[in-house]
Amino acid sequence: MAAIAQGTAITGEPIPPFEHSYARLPQRFYTRVEPTPVRAPLLLRLNHALAEELGLDADWLASPDGIAMLAGNWTPDTALPIAMAYAGHQFGQFVPSLGDGRAILLGEVIDRQGRRRDLQLKGAGRTPFSRSGDGRAVLGPVLREYVLGEAMHGLGIPTTRALAMVATGEPVLRERPEPGAILTRIAASHIRVGSFEYFARRGDMEAVRTLGDYLIQRHYPALVDADDPYAEVLAAVASRQGELIAGWLLVGFIHGVMNTDNMALSGETIDYGPCAFMDEYDPSQVYSSIDRFGRYAYGQQPSIGLWNLTQLANCLLPLLDDDIEAAKARARSALDAYGRAFELAYYGGLRAKIGLLVEPGADKSADDELVQDLLSRMAAHKADYTNTFRRLSGVTLEDPSTLEAIRANFTEPAAFDQWAEEWRTRLARQKEPDAARQTRMRAQNPTYIPRNHRMQQVIDAATERGDLKPLEGLLAVVSSPYDDHAELAQYQKPPEEHEVVRQTFCGT
Repeated sequence: MAAIAQGTAITGEPIPPFEHSYARLPQRFYTRVEPTPVRAPLLLRLNHALAEELGLDADWLASPDGIAMLAGNWTPDTALPIAMAYAGHQFGQFVPSLGDGRAILLGEVIDRQGRRRDLQLKGAGRTPFSRSGDGRAVLGPVLREYVLGEAMHGLGIPTTRALAMVATGEPVLRERPEPGAILTRIAASHIRVGSFEYFARRGDMEAVRTLGDYLIQRHYPALVDADDPYAEVLAAVASRQGELIAGWLLVGFIHGVMNTDNMALSGETIDYGPCAFMDEYDPSQVYSSIDRFGRYAYGQQPSIGLWNLTQLANCLLPLLDDDIEAAKARARSALDAYGRAFELAYYGGLRAKIGLLVEPGADKSADDELVQDLLSRMAAHKADYTNTFRRLSGVTLEDPSTLEAIRANFTEPAAFDQWAEEWRTRLARQKEPDAARQTRMRAQNPTYIPRNHRMQQVIDAATERGDLKPLEGLLAVVSSPYDDHAELAQYQKPPEEHEVVRQTFCGT
């Protein structure tokens, strides 16, 4: 395998020279394309913390030259704009050519920790992969992606993030004209399951091998000299995906469109479209307007994660063994890492959410049944997912009155009372001070999520009135979701009946 060159050191210049490890791959991996300039770019928000993390000069990014770059109106000399090629299974149906239809990768920057990060403009105009699309993005979905990325980052879940949002000054036609915007997305990379599918379905195994080598070099360098690198990288990818999807479930997140082209092999959450966080706990919950049959419902996400990985494994089979049956056996063995990682992260996370301490090697089955019993009662009695767990974090065992706020979450409080009796008995066996347990639980159970009705209020205010104040309020709480903000307590409240958002929408 050819090594990816070491990154350029931070230079102190407004924007260090871009690097292009992906664009050094063969031409069939991407198409060169320039962003399409926009009429009147206006910087709506700059992520100063992320700019600092990347070693970029925030003042320069907010200057006319910086805004011109973020809008696609000016391309630095060291940039090499490309649209990446990939395919994908969309709602289970294979589409042989998708690619970046409205996103353009300017290049890679090396952040202050030495990590290589992609800088991509989303909504920067048509590319050869746009098909009938206009290559543009509208403000609402750009706002959603900005907020959701910061929320997931605050929750400690691997994610792409937005560096900036720029209004284009041009309308974009969807069901009606909407204000256009461009999002600058920062990602560990944009390599997807669909990237491998694009070449494997064409029988281009040379490209599959090249991409596999690149994936290992960029994200799993410890496997460069492995005896069986492609099986081992499949297992490593599977393990990261298991942990990622467990993280989603533990905070009540529903991705909404888990197509294989929306599954990043870096292990980050990517492509925030019609995504949402649950209010009331319901494993069958679906918000996405395009998920008509519940394929990507909250409770289906673990099985879909494995299904997607199986498509990746199919692409890698010729690299695993010349004998197809032996290759399949090695692929199945590698994919076992997904279930192991998911179960460890998810069930361990659930036990932590209700404050249980488990001795190494101890039988966990009774504790797992206790958590599942709570979830069943929450589903049956429409309990708010986030508030139930956060309020459990404040319970004092010797003071039953501290349970009252949780009981109010259930349409039938007696159902919670029956569970709480068993839970308190179990906790008493730990002989742990309440304060220590409460501290542990608060670190697992956020106070705030970007609730759908709050997100919709942000979108409505920005798109209808040009008002970004609701955005700032929501970002303040979701960026530090485990802290209590007394002056922003309204963001913890579930929606009133007239505020409930039942559907979320894609931006394409």
